[in-house]
Amino acid sequence: MKSITINGSKREVVGKKATAALRNAGMVPCVVYGGDEPIHFQSPELSFNKLVYTPDVHTVVIELDGVKINAILQDIQFHPVTDRILHIDFYQIFDDKEVMMEIPVRVSGNSRGVKNGGVLRIVTRKLRVKAIPKNLPDFINADITEMKIGAKMYITAVKEDTFSILHTDNTVICQIRTSRVAVEDEETDEEEAEGAEGAEDAEGAEGTAAPEAAAAQ
Repeated sequence: MKSITINGSKREVVGKKATAALRNAGMVPCVVYGGDEPIHFQSPELSFNKLVYTPDVHTVVIELDGVKINAILQDIQFHPVTDRILHIDFYQIFDDKEVMMEIPVRVSGNSRGVKNGGVLRIVTRKLRVKAIPKNLPDFINADITEMKIGAKMYITAVKEDTFSILHTDNTVICQIRTSRVAVEDEETDEEEAEGAEGAEDAEGAEGTAAPEAAAAQ
């Protein structure tokens, strides 16, 4: 998974007045949990743009006075009116310890069902996974190429050995729904036609064999 570096400095004073002063100065108060003790720090609000305002997910390297801390975004608070970032919580991660994270689902391929007029409906856009940091995927690929009208894709279709998906196997990722303009699957029609022709040929062969057998008698 890609990583973003956030530069900051440790907070010497923690409290409502100090926090309000930080926000007025364009800084965001943050906390890192998961280590021996919580680490309070501050960083410019603009430094979080690539981490917060994006559909992608990243791990984070927090640099505080020359010390690097690997972490993931755990929680974020926005102002109810202005949508400015008020506070961010991070969770420290370690190379040998599994961590849980929500990973976006990306749909790829050109579905047979959609070609025939069906409508793609994405049911689950993010999946919660568990893995050691180096095995966390940037996204989970859902290939819909072979999906026909009425088909559903379940969690089992995107499972991998490098990470665990923390959802039940009957969780639906996406489905191809029918519509008024939908037509029957063309490939299915061709297969049925070929099967019918094969059956007719077999019947014809049986019909011509009968007279020969009679003549032989």
